[in-house]
Amino acid sequence: MNNNDFNITGGDPSLYNEDLAPLPLSERKWGSFEIFNVWSNDIQSLFGYTLAATLFVTSGLNGWWVFAAIILAGLIVMGLVNLTGKPSVEYGIPYPVIARAAMGVRGANFPAMVRGIVAIFWYGVQTYFASTAVAMLIYALFGGKEGGTFLGLTGVDWIAYLFVSAFQVALFMRGMDWVTKFLNFAGPAVYAVMILMALYIWYAAGNELFSALGAIFEPAEGSTSGLLAFLGVVGTMIAYFAAVVINYGDFSRFVKSPAKMRMGNFLGLPVSLALFSFLTMWTTAGATVLFGETLTSPAEMVAKVDSVFLTLIAALTFFGATVGINLVANFIPPAYDLANLAPSKISARTGGLITAAIAFFIGALWVTAISNMGIPVFVDTLGAVLAPLYGILVADYYLVHKGKLDLADLYSTDPDARYAYSNGWNKRAFIAFGIAAFFSVLTVHVPMLQALSGFAWIMGAILGGGIHVFLSRQAAIETPGMAPAE
Repeated sequence: MNNNDFNITGGDPSLYNEDLAPLPLSERKWGSFEIFNVWSNDIQSLFGYTLAATLFVTSGLNGWWVFAAIILAGLIVMGLVNLTGKPSVEYGIPYPVIARAAMGVRGANFPAMVRGIVAIFWYGVQTYFASTAVAMLIYALFGGKEGGTFLGLTGVDWIAYLFVSAFQVALFMRGMDWVTKFLNFAGPAVYAVMILMALYIWYAAGNELFSALGAIFEPAEGSTSGLLAFLGVVGTMIAYFAAVVINYGDFSRFVKSPAKMRMGNFLGLPVSLALFSFLTMWTTAGATVLFGETLTSPAEMVAKVDSVFLTLIAALTFFGATVGINLVANFIPPAYDLANLAPSKISARTGGLITAAIAFFIGALWVTAISNMGIPVFVDTLGAVLAPLYGILVADYYLVHKGKLDLADLYSTDPDARYAYSNGWNKRAFIAFGIAAFFSVLTVHVPMLQALSGFAWIMGAILGGGIHVFLSRQAAIETPGMAPAE
């Protein structure tokens, strides 16, 4: 059925609102450029830069192998999001609705909320880090770094934090068209600044830059450059994108065609990652020449240069990059996820406001409390939980339902509807999830399995998907009437 002709205004109010409804082709305005900028903004964060620089410096591999591993990770992530993005392009529906086919119309609330919890947490944290860029600019222009603090933040820090919090919400409230305009501006602008910075560093460092590059591209003394180290870099980079990979349908539903989505993914992942990694490597080497030490954080580099102009450029760049990734990875997903809990009462806009409210306190408490509470283990655990969900959703769409969904039944609580399962819950999917998630979580918490942590996401996804397909086919054999949609 062509979803442009499909009217679900009569769908169950507990499963339907305009934000969760199929988006007709006439309202899809995104092309390859918009998808490219989704990934550019996701890559260009302070954390993304620091991660890439750290891998070059500390992985123990020859730099060319690190570079190759990062590009390979981009190709793998491209393949993963091509799989999760296709059904949302085909039917125009977001991730929480896609999840109903595998988990059940009620059970889909679980994967939606797991993804939402991760996103809300990181939204608060990234809002704080974006505010540090604004505070850095205010300090450079007006001073005021000395003084009393509340929750570890000075008065200027609080002004910056409130500004960034309000800016992000205001942008989201203007609608996806405004979010798209910001992403389309921020993605290319950040790359332009990074290229200018790389050229400036080349000018300042001179030919010594090439000697430093040679040092980065040599393995650390006494290290062994093996396959496991190479795969570990690949796995780390895949894990970096894991959260966006699972809910990529929240963005691909705005794309005009699968071909434009695939081209945008190609330009935005392996190509953009290669450019970003090269600029990161170049800037890191130049900083080593200029400052006599290896710096993996852009903020540390700026702090060592007494230049208001450079601070202004850096602050605007950090601000744009961090707000960009926050909107892409951490704000829009939980807005849809919360709307999926009670569609008749919560719109995506209301879900966004709830997200911002909760995240505000997370970011405000980051300095004095949350950053000291072992949060990385908590987040790593939630990330390990996301992997089996990805495998289950993809395997269900392509292998169980053969790439075809019944849109009407995705919004129906009728006991005879295809995705009603058992009171809205697909027990087989949850059994597959439980087994696979148990394994993934063990790699985070059991020391003897932590060597597998770099591969935990891939293994968890394959295990979850494989068990789900097996159980679904067994059920189809035992109950012929349960054959998937044709």
